[in-house]
Amino acid sequence: MQTAGFLFFPAPWIEFCRRRYGDVVIFGSLFDPQFVMVFDVDQVKQVLRGSPDRLRAGEANALLGPVVGERSVLLLDGAEHLRQRKLLLPPFHGQRMRAYEEVMVEAADRAIESWPVGEEFALLGSMQALTLDVIVRAVFGVTYESRSLELRRRLRAMIDPVASRAGVLMLVLTGGRRGSGAGEEFAQHRRAVDELIYEEIAARRGEVGSGGAQPERCSGEHRTGDSLASREDVLSMLVLARDEGGSPMTDEELRDELLTLLVAGHETTATALAWAFDLLLHNPPVLARLRASLASGDEAYLGAVVKETLRIRPVISGIGRVVRGQEPFEVGGFAIPPGVEINPSIAAIHRRADRYPAATEFRPERFLGSDPPDTYTWLPFGGGTRRCLGASFAEFEMRVVIRRVLERAELGPVGRQPDRGVRRGVTFVPRRGVRVVQNKA
Repeated sequence: MQTAGFLFFPAPWIEFCRRRYGDVVIFGSLFDPQFVMVFDVDQVKQVLRGSPDRLRAGEANALLGPVVGERSVLLLDGAEHLRQRKLLLPPFHGQRMRAYEEVMVEAADRAIESWPVGEEFALLGSMQALTLDVIVRAVFGVTYESRSLELRRRLRAMIDPVASRAGVLMLVLTGGRRGSGAGEEFAQHRRAVDELIYEEIAARRGEVGSGGAQPERCSGEHRTGDSLASREDVLSMLVLARDEGGSPMTDEELRDELLTLLVAGHETTATALAWAFDLLLHNPPVLARLRASLASGDEAYLGAVVKETLRIRPVISGIGRVVRGQEPFEVGGFAIPPGVEINPSIAAIHRRADRYPAATEFRPERFLGSDPPDTYTWLPFGGGTRRCLGASFAEFEMRVVIRRVLERAELGPVGRQPDRGVRRGVTFVPRRGVRVVQNKA
């Protein structure tokens, strides 16, 4: 029954349990026979500030292993996690990120031009195609359309079955041995994705040795260009990256990290974008203020819209940490024994009335005052040493896409109420995909 609650009624089920049992609640489900959820900001601080040797996030993410690979930064703990994180961090900070803006604008333009005029359509699917396009080009630097389309096709064939509720349930029940529950079919899709990823890695390594010329691809495509160091895509940077001992990432490590960025970096951002437009279209005063602020050249309110969207519609509802060591870990006055997972609830923290007045209302101005929510009351990307590496990239992409859509399209909502959310895999998505109508080209 608890498994059904988490799968089909996550928000009301968790809120009911919080109100009945308090801010520290023990749950059991088919996913995990025993885990603890915490709902108080002070408890979240305890967990996020806890020693990574005592609280293992990688173990809590083990469910994703069949998809992203065992060497993914999501699954590593301790020194291995720190090494991978340091290697992955540079492409997603500072001016490096700004280099991706043109890619994002072009992807948004392609999406907008594909929308029908005067006909109802689901925005979520379009946002998924848009963000996958951005990731393929920004992460891999793949600009050949045929190559990009093939990579996107293979990725969706692998991800879609796993992302369903039934797929996740089978993934749990089989311990990851049978992928999405489709067994060999999932393995075939993964091998097809791996084939293209390893080809891209080999081509980029060959570019290092050839002084800039990229060897011919098996698809018959080739190109020459500047040295690898002048490229701005993430793959090129990771091929050149070295750890403190001077060692590069192995092909297997590159594969797992690239797939992590592809899987985690497009589905979540696409969902957040769909939610953003759903909220904006059902809150005309907010939309009007956003248009006016953008027209004046002020993007502060746009940033607040993004943050408020991620608060009221967090795509990921919780953060997992498995207790390890000889002693229990104390949180909220309770001793949590080794082997038990602690899961701070992002969704519940974001809806606490004592932290967010009128918490169910869409109010971007919360983030414009002198005392905006801090890193322990606003945590859509997690926190501490495990905060999502792509957080800045995702927020930046949301700002770019929202601004471009408002510049070029006039969308209207279908229905008077915002879409209801449902769990799809590990994410919280709009049930109907955010149905909209484009009123003019």
